[in-house]
Parts: sequence; structure tokens; C-alpha cells
Amino acid sequence: MRKFSSIFKSDKPVVGMIHLKALPGTPKYKFDTSYIIEEALKEAGLYKKAGVDAIIIENMHDVPYLKGHVGHEITSIMTLVAYLIKQETNLAVGIQILAGANKEAMAVAKASGIDFIRAEGFVFGHMADEGLMEAQAGDLLRYRSQIDANTIAVFTDIKKKHSSHSITQDISLLDTAKAAQFFLSDGVVITGNHTGMATSIEELKILKESLDFPIIVGSGITLENVAAYIPICDAMIVGSYFKDKGYWENDLNYDRVARFMTHVNKLKR
Repeated sequence: MRKFSSIFKSDKPVVGMIHLKALPGTPKYKFDTSYIIEEALKEAGLYKKAGVDAIIIENMHDVPYLKGHVGHEITSIMTLVAYLIKQETNLAVGIQILAGANKEAMAVAKASGIDFIRAEGFVFGHMADEGLMEAQAGDLLRYRSQIDANTIAVFTDIKKKHSSHSITQDISLLDTAKAAQFFLSDGVVITGNHTGMATSIEELKILKESLDFPIIVGSGITLENVAAYIPICDAMIVGSYFKDKGYWENDLNYDRVARFMTHVNKLKR
């Protein structure tokens, strides 16, 4: 828990998601780079004003995703955005690069001076939209050491959303989390089956009772259900709920963020 505690200065931190506009070279790319950066910085400013504890950046509009790698046209812009957000907000900042481009995310984190990455495909394997996603823990953590980035935390999705886990159906969520911990993950991210879908409270309770290890809820948190999650997790990543009408592709809605944070702070007190 030491690395987790060194990154997040508050109890039960809320991590706001920034979905960057589609980046150069991807099918939905249509905005100038300057606009993409300006929009990301505007959202970061709104998140800080509303009182979120941390920010994570993701290239979710870059559909269809490449599997396990992206080009320099992606990493260069994400590095600049991450650096500027860190400098302007002074919040804890993380990054995820889809799909499973975990080494690239680590390189971006190192170059931009941010705090953590969210990695999919860390232990075991699963069938994702992009095809078979294989485990990357060994390569990723060796790469982290090679570039002197050991202060950067790696929070890892297990039994990831938008994926089939039939090949590991005989391995429980708890056993998967234990494997991630054994393979030196800095915390596990637990999600529902799809973006915005609620994470199983019963499964989280099992993990919380069995592990002394950071457990992060990665999907489905809302104003209405957050009270149920706070006692059984260590952090919450919120994306969809903070957008207009609670849909991830819509614009960030400051009022929704502010109301949520006011409610969460009351619950924590």
C-alpha cells in the first residue's frame, strides 16, 4: 500500500477520467492537435475546481484499437497532455493507452512526470475486442526498471470489461487478484462487464476481506450508489457518470462532478 499512499494524499480518492478526442492517425480523428490539448486541459481544470483527487487520461475515442501497441503520433500527444495536466493541476495523474499498450503508457508516464498507469493484460489472458490479450507483467515491470521508472505505480485490470474470460473461468476473481499481487501489481482495478456498468459489490467484499492490497473500482460508480462502494474499495475511477446524461462520449458536466464530490466528502466524514 505504500506506493498507493504516496500517490494519493486523501482517503478513498476519486479519479476523474479524461477521454481524449480521437488522436492523429485514427479513423475518428478530426480535430487539430491544439484543440485536443485545450479540451483536455479544460476538463482537468473543471475536475480540480470540483475537488477530484486525481485524473486519468485515456485514448478511448481511438476506435478501433490496436492490440498491444500504438505509434509515436499517439504517445507524443499523450505525453504533452499528461505533462501539461500535471503541471497545471498538481494532482495525481495517470494514463491508460488502449488497447493494452502498457509499455507505451509507462514511457509516457516517465517522460511526462506523472504518477501511475492503468494496465490491462497484466496477468493471465483474455479474449478482447481486439483479439487475444496475453499477460504482460514480466515484460512491463522489467521495462519499468530499465527506464528508471519504479516510482510509477501500475494499477492493473483483472477480469477486464468488454472481454471474454472463458479460458480462465476456473480461476476466481480473488485468485486472479492474488496472482496480480504476486506479480507485483500496485493495485487491482475491478469493473463491471461494460463501460458504465456497476461493479459487483459482493465480489468486492470478498476481495476486501481477503487482501491487504489496493482495490480500485473502475466502472459504474454514480451519485446514487457510491455510498455502497466507499467501505469496500480504496479508490474509485469515475468516467461515464461525470459526463452529460451519464454517457462517456458526452461532454464533461461540472455540476455532476461537483455534486458527486460534495456527496462523497460528506460520506467520508
